[in-house]
Amino acid sequence: MKRVRITIDPTELPLRPLYHRLTRDDRVERTHIVNWNVSDPPTGFLFRIRGRYETLEPELDESPHVEEYELLPLTDRECYCFITGEATPGSRQLFENFTRGSLLTVPPVSLNPDGTSTFTLVGTQADIQAAVEGIPDPVTVTVEEVGGERVATDSVVGALSPRQREAVEVALALGYYDVPRESTIDDIADELDCATATAAEHLRKAESKVVSSLFGTTPG
Repeated sequence: MKRVRITIDPTELPLRPLYHRLTRDDRVERTHIVNWNVSDPPTGFLFRIRGRYETLEPELDESPHVEEYELLPLTDRECYCFITGEATPGSRQLFENFTRGSLLTVPPVSLNPDGTSTFTLVGTQADIQAAVEGIPDPVTVTVEEVGGERVATDSVVGALSPRQREAVEVALALGYYDVPRESTIDDIADELDCATATAAEHLRKAESKVVSSLFGTTPG
């Protein structure tokens, strides 16, 4: 098995307006594609969205390309979004390119603020090379990483509990990890609507898991 992590830039393709909303709208902080099915129309996508996801509903309601959708709130800042609808020919060709032969795409696919997408492929070397070479014009590709011990580079994030992950994301958004710090534990607790000691405990446990993962140890 070979592994490669790539970033593709599909922004020159004729994409649906929703894609640009999910990547370039300041009200959407982060979007991951958790899973998808493009084998037969209509296509189906499951997104995990962080930010003011309720602002997407008018566009989802009015889009002629969305057949059905459902928002499944996790918090007031994060949700799952399931969408079925019509993909553009270029989008379908792009996704089908990564299903050839032995290839598997390891979710999630990260939709980046500049419109690019980053994800991991596993499979035989020949199939990975064919997929990279088969990316249709005018999409560009950058190889971020080849090989490595982990299949999923974000596995440490998956090890966090939902509340620990939320605490870290809030801390990042508020500038808690900036130098100098722009917020305090009290600020994070207010955003999480919990006690200061509880917010501190969530961060401590999350930080322990992240650091332990970097050094290949198990947190105590």
